[in-house]
Amino acid sequence: MESPNEIRRAEFSPKIKTYVKLYVGFLLFVTIIGIPFLIIWLLGLGQYVSRRYFENLKCLLTDRHLIFSKGAFYKVEKTIPLENIQDLTFLENPILNLLELRILKIETAGGGGSGMSDMRLVGIVDAEGFKEKVLEQREAIRMKMENGKAGGTSSDETLEVLREIRDLLKNIDLTQGQRVS
Repeated sequence: MESPNEIRRAEFSPKIKTYVKLYVGFLLFVTIIGIPFLIIWLLGLGQYVSRRYFENLKCLLTDRHLIFSKGAFYKVEKTIPLENIQDLTFLENPILNLLELRILKIETAGGGGSGMSDMRLVGIVDAEGFKEKVLEQREAIRMKMENGKAGGTSSDETLEVLREIRDLLKNIDLTQGQRVS
């Protein structure tokens, strides 16, 4: 099996650390049970977790796949074949706008229809450029697949195979004719 050819490696903005701290802090604040944990979060745990999360972020565009890994303690790696990507969408919210970040949401075929995306990439530096590169590579794969289906065999090869089949059928007829007589 061929090793994947790296096309582009995404860089992530260090502002993601602040986004993670604010996002989790907000979630803890809106839940009554989370308020005591919010104090621990603000006293240093949030800084530690967000730093580990940022250090483990990786996204790689290869010639056939988009590979993404993340996690502070438990790491998750997702690999999505480019030909399965249906939609690439940018998401923004007030916190993201304040930090000058964007979310690139990637949806694939067979995503279950639940409205959840298969992948959310937060804070990619030059997100527009990365999105364009993914779309270019996806289109290149689709063109290869279409050309492969359309130009699979030449008419000369097809004609030769048909001649071989004709000759085999003649031989079968001859051998059956000899058995009957």
